[in-house]
Amino acid sequence: MPTFALNFSRPGAQVVAQYYNFLRLGYDGYRRVQRYCRDVAADLAGRIAGLGAFRLLTDGRQLPVFAFTLADGETGYSVYDVSAALREQGWLVPAYTFPAHREDLAVLRVVVRNGFSHDLADLLLDALRRALPRLRAQGGPRRGQESASFSHGADTARTHHQPAH
Repeated sequence: MPTFALNFSRPGAQVVAQYYNFLRLGYDGYRRVQRYCRDVAADLAGRIAGLGAFRLLTDGRQLPVFAFTLADGETGYSVYDVSAALREQGWLVPAYTFPAHREDLAVLRVVVRNGFSHDLADLLLDALRRALPRLRAQGGPRRGQESASFSHGADTARTHHQPAH
């Protein structure tokens, strides 16, 4: 490289902000932040599994991210219904199907970032608890894959409207 300056085709503010965090926190500080995020994720995942309505795919202990799906026997609603019910209460918890060769699996995903505390996890769990009785009373799923709020790079012709020529 002829220069050491940060030069990208997109704005580099996020890269500079992350570099600042590394310098400010240091290795031990950054490790503490990430450990706390993992602790919150693992605790929240365990409590969601404890509701009995969901089955964990991951538990947040490796990374502060976890995915869960409906438990066997929960047929009156879909993960997309859960996502919509949480959105009504101000939470953005994406629901989507897995990519090719696992399209049969639809999940919800929670990402615990810096600032997502145990108190916020309590509020998310409360929102989920409030939504479950109404969802279970539906009698059948109301939303399907068309309601997905995440895509694994699906064919853009199918997922985006193309202008008429």
